[in-house]
Amino acid sequence: MGGGSEPGPVQIVTVSKEDHAFSLDTDALERVLLAPEVRDKHVVVLSVAGAFRKGKSFILDFMLRYLYRKSEDNWLGTEDEPLTGFSWRGGSEPETTGIQLWNEVFLVEKPDGTEVAVVLMDTQGAFDTQSTVKDCATIFALSTMTSSIQNLFDKVSFTLLSASFQLFTEYGRLAMDEIFLKPFQSLMFLIRDWSFPYEYPYGFKGGSDFLDKRLQVKEAQHEELQSVREHIHSCFTSISCFLLPHPGLKVATSPAFRGQLSDVAPEFKEGLLSLIPKLFKPDKLAEKEISGNKVTCRGLLEYFKAYIKIYQGEDLPHPKSMLLATAEANNLAAVAAAKDLYYRNMEKICGGDLPYVAPDSLEEKHHFILREALDLFNSTKKMGGQDFCNRYYAQLEAELEEMWQSFSKHNESKNVFSAFRTPAVLFVLVCFLYVLSGLFLFIGLAIVSSLCDLVLFLAMIAMLTWAFIRYSGKYRGLGGAIDQAAGVLLEQATVVLNKSRAPAAINEKKSR
Repeated sequence: MGGGSEPGPVQIVTVSKEDHAFSLDTDALERVLLAPEVRDKHVVVLSVAGAFRKGKSFILDFMLRYLYRKSEDNWLGTEDEPLTGFSWRGGSEPETTGIQLWNEVFLVEKPDGTEVAVVLMDTQGAFDTQSTVKDCATIFALSTMTSSIQNLFDKVSFTLLSASFQLFTEYGRLAMDEIFLKPFQSLMFLIRDWSFPYEYPYGFKGGSDFLDKRLQVKEAQHEELQSVREHIHSCFTSISCFLLPHPGLKVATSPAFRGQLSDVAPEFKEGLLSLIPKLFKPDKLAEKEISGNKVTCRGLLEYFKAYIKIYQGEDLPHPKSMLLATAEANNLAAVAAAKDLYYRNMEKICGGDLPYVAPDSLEEKHHFILREALDLFNSTKKMGGQDFCNRYYAQLEAELEEMWQSFSKHNESKNVFSAFRTPAVLFVLVCFLYVLSGLFLFIGLAIVSSLCDLVLFLAMIAMLTWAFIRYSGKYRGLGGAIDQAAGVLLEQATVVLNKSRAPAAINEKKSR
């Protein structure tokens, strides 16, 4: 499991009650989704959305209890155990408006042995007295766009959500024109307080029959409602419904109720025992997919950041804007995955405290890993068309080049000879000038000898200055200039030596 140190809900999307502006807490989201053990896992996002004070958080907390205790036979708990988790209480006023995530990501092993990351999402304050239609539609839209299992917790009111569904069906049509796949995974209607079990029994079977009837298109319906019903199946891979009974009068009316099972109706507990294990059955978990690609926790972060931008305006975004935001996030997620591949592989070669690598060998490995990273980006299915994707390919190349320069400098800093190159060059220069000065003085060229002494003095000052700068960390610009000058001297000396060696080698060959 990943996330914060203490298990609990974190607010990631907040709606201001004054100006109804939406904001995303990126830092909080990163702490949840970029935890090392989960960031590269495919993600399952289970969201519960619907009208306020209908028991969404109450149900989510039983889901949490199951995820923590699924290995236990009695995961539902004891009769007197209070229910903890997402904030919930009775009453007629919502506490907050926005979206929360549970800050622990649950790792669930699938039948094929792979692990998926399960994230629980709660929407708050939707359809309350202070929220506008745009607020409600935006919360619902954000949760649906980012979730793989959307649980709509309320009586099935298509009139209430028709604006949102119309937005999605149009977005879905545009998305399928490009990728030929349904854009969303699973939609489940969780209907609590079902009062007609004699017509449709509690559970999935009764819910399925009830939903089939409610999704029928009839001539007497308004054209808008007909359109929603016709297109809803085209947007979601799976649509289901579960009918839950009323949880009991104490749950609904008692201010002292803290979630203890002794006050919950037996039929409701039976419903929970039937519903929740099936929701999290490993072979049934719907991983989040965009354009046919399974999304990782790291990728989900990019989608949140892209979607919040288009929902911050005064009006609901156009479906084309949603499609563009999805394409942008889709490409950014591919860029992030490619960068991560490059970084992890280069870290294994020259990162941290690993020993110095010969520059030629490091560059060869860099080119190989660079090709792998670029191939990963190219092989990822992306939206937006080739020209759109090329912009992100160019961005990836530039960012990988920056990373390469950083790794190269980091590797060079480990070279002991490189670290002492400047004092070594200056020391050799001082020794050479000292010998040269004595030679010129011996043959009577006192003026030239004095010049050598002056340069020798300057070289010694430079060497002492360099030592002071390295020790104190001050005047780094001057230190860089001395390093650069020493490098030029070494380079020129190397050129002169190579030129002097060439004729000697030719004469040696001739003599042979």
